[in-house]
Amino acid sequence: MAVLIDPPSWPAHGTVFSHLVSTSSLAELHAFAGAAGISRRAFDEDHYDVPARRYRELVERGAEEVSGTELVRALIASGLRVPARRRGPKLRAALTSRWNALLPQDPALGAELLDRWGEPHRRYHTQTHLLAVLEALDLLLEAPDAALRRPVLLAAWFHDAVYDGAAGDDERASAALAAARLAGRIPASEVDEIERLVLLTISHAPADEDRAGQLLCDADLAVLGGGDVDYGRYTAAIREEYAQLRDEVFAAGRREVLTRLIALEPLFRTPAAQGRWGDRARRNLQRELTGLG
Repeated sequence: MAVLIDPPSWPAHGTVFSHLVSTSSLAELHAFAGAAGISRRAFDEDHYDVPARRYRELVERGAEEVSGTELVRALIASGLRVPARRRGPKLRAALTSRWNALLPQDPALGAELLDRWGEPHRRYHTQTHLLAVLEALDLLLEAPDAALRRPVLLAAWFHDAVYDGAAGDDERASAALAAARLAGRIPASEVDEIERLVLLTISHAPADEDRAGQLLCDADLAVLGGGDVDYGRYTAAIREEYAQLRDEVFAAGRREVLTRLIALEPLFRTPAAQGRWGDRARRNLQRELTGLG
């Protein structure tokens, strides 16, 4: 376990910056940065950007000096590296390409949704989450699902398009936004289905015969079946979204969410999702719940 720092060489804001990373966990990185008084605003997905004037101090605090190349290699080896396609302009470009393939006649609507998913107050329900849900659907959708494909994908785009941290209200507002924005653009029956699917993400409990609902809910919950690094990143982001809550208040609410998810039987409804994420998701949820006390 180590915290690494490369020489200050990245220009911005009239100075140059170093990168600060961990070789083992984001928790270690956040703890080191917090002890040094570095704002969480300086965190960028998998590293902290720190100005040159802090470099020597951070080394004295225990950060190991390495070259830029060595730092990148160590970050990749740790499993904490966030791929470029999931960052900033490349992330938006990737999502824009997906939107244009889905509803090419309405680029402005796609841009509006991306702006919503990119709101600065979001920490988990971000463009990164949207791409992850769409990529999960890439894995789950099968040839017989052709007729379901567009409504399910559009429901994914809208399912957290409104996000203020109010469970239930956010989904209802997102469903209403979908109904308002899609009216007249696609058939009314499809609009109704998308609205229904977005509302279903309140409970994540689709009926046995609801293939479309199962696809969307499984894709939305795919993060639960991630590896240790990805699941740790997810839980850290969730905590950041509720940073205004005291630890004990957040823990109580989180226990309620985890208990509800663990009670879902099955947690994933499609065979493909069960096979890919089911067992690991159960372990992740139980471990997190146990850790909350």
